[in-house]
Amino acid sequence: MLRQLSIQNLAVIADLSLDFGNGFNVLTGETGAGKSILIDAISLVLGHRADSDAVRTGEPRAQVDAAFDLAADSPAGAWLRDQALDDPDDPTCCLIRRVVMADGGSRAFINGSPANIRSLRELGEHLVDIHGQHDSQRLLDASQQRALLDAYGRHDTALQTVAARAADLKRLRDALAAAQAAGRPSQAEIELLEFQLNELDAAAPEPGEFEQLDQEQRRLANAEQLMRDAAAVIGLLTESDDGAAIERSGKARDVLADLESVDSAFAEARELVDSATIQLEDAARLVSRQLDRMELDPDRLQVVDERLTELHRLARKHDCKPETLPELVHTLRHRLDQATHAGDQAARLQQEIDAALVAYKESAQQLTRARSDAAMRMQQAITDHIRTLGMPDAQVRISVRPDSELVSPQGSDRITFEIAANPGQTARPLARVASGGELSRLALSIQLVVLGDDAAPTMIFDEVDAGIGGAVAEIVGRRLAELSSRHQVLCVTHLPQVAAQGQQQYHVSKQSSAKTTRTRVEQLLGERRVEEIARMLGGVDVTERTRAHAREMLGLGPAPA
Repeated sequence: MLRQLSIQNLAVIADLSLDFGNGFNVLTGETGAGKSILIDAISLVLGHRADSDAVRTGEPRAQVDAAFDLAADSPAGAWLRDQALDDPDDPTCCLIRRVVMADGGSRAFINGSPANIRSLRELGEHLVDIHGQHDSQRLLDASQQRALLDAYGRHDTALQTVAARAADLKRLRDALAAAQAAGRPSQAEIELLEFQLNELDAAAPEPGEFEQLDQEQRRLANAEQLMRDAAAVIGLLTESDDGAAIERSGKARDVLADLESVDSAFAEARELVDSATIQLEDAARLVSRQLDRMELDPDRLQVVDERLTELHRLARKHDCKPETLPELVHTLRHRLDQATHAGDQAARLQQEIDAALVAYKESAQQLTRARSDAAMRMQQAITDHIRTLGMPDAQVRISVRPDSELVSPQGSDRITFEIAANPGQTARPLARVASGGELSRLALSIQLVVLGDDAAPTMIFDEVDAGIGGAVAEIVGRRLAELSSRHQVLCVTHLPQVAAQGQQQYHVSKQSSAKTTRTRVEQLLGERRVEEIARMLGGVDVTERTRAHAREMLGLGPAPA
């Protein structure tokens, strides 16, 4: 659960530290006070997009810290251990920090270790589920309805299979389209390819041949100079009249050895000269060995020159580098094969497409069956749930209609969520019949049904009760309170019927002056909570009657005398 949230310099929040409790936490306050900024701050530590414009004006950075308490066997704890990001001293605690820079960019830390945004998102999925006030509008989108059904039915494996087979089919169709667009080459083009290949095959350039011949040509052409210079090096190392390098190095080593016997400080210098002497001797042997292998060979030089001349001629003719001639042979051979078998290739691709389409339809049909089974269960679960939210006669229907012409990575089904709100009505698509209040209740029901036992330990509802009121609002509050027995619930609400059922209530207010605006959050206790519920009930003018009603909603006795 989310234990503590600290915010510095985010939007209108200068410095805020807030402790949350178990169960049902509600956030209330006037519109525009900054309640949604708290949700935005939590979203930041969960890996959502960071906007530098959110940094408080005049500040270099914004920072959000969130502390979570973890159950011993929680998925979040297992993820942290797998990533070596857990705190060995306190494995039941997870600290996340997100820093957003005013000049762009952001940084993230998990338990003090740097982390990337992907890691925040993966961890966040195990910590918090956020449901916003716009979820009900997204519910009207067909792709969102499909995603909800697949999430409820746990169709991940089937979807992966369908997506892979759809990708195979697209690749083959693209290849066939490219082959057909290229058209069948003319006989003259085929004959040109054959002539070019015959000429290159006669020369038979080998991979790496040009580089090897080029090196050999330089060595043969400069053999006399190489032999003369190598002999000079050997002389300098071993046979110089004014003292060979190896001989001088040996004498220096002997002198240093005498010095070392008197003062050990010369030991390191003696070791270095020892090493240098050995390396000079090795160099002399290597140069001598190479000199023994050298010889003047004008005949071989002529053969190499002629071969290089031929390779350069072919490279100029085909407008390529000499070292790429072997690759050119391969390319031309492939083009000739395609040109002479263009019809066969198209027929082969069509056969592969037919087989891939059969495989796709088979996997898509399996997904359709799984979706149909899940739709029956899901629509009944949603119906049962929404009937407890002031729609006793509602009937939800999820339509799964296969389209044989549709090929997509998501399958071949057209999925529609439908509802009949009143007896005798035919179920129709949500976009045509559902009011704002009905959509809010339906979205809440779907969220709870789809998540089920897989919901994260902390669930946040940001004004999901928009568009409802009265008895329905009280029922929604009860359901959220029931949910808080299994999860920590944070709810941003304007409804007193919902707020009164919270175990902890926090009031968000905005304080403005000529130069600055600040948001303040405080937990409401005792009579201060009564006043806030009364304000939510009565508006600007709070009367004793609204205060009495507020106390009744909170389950409190009469006001103290």
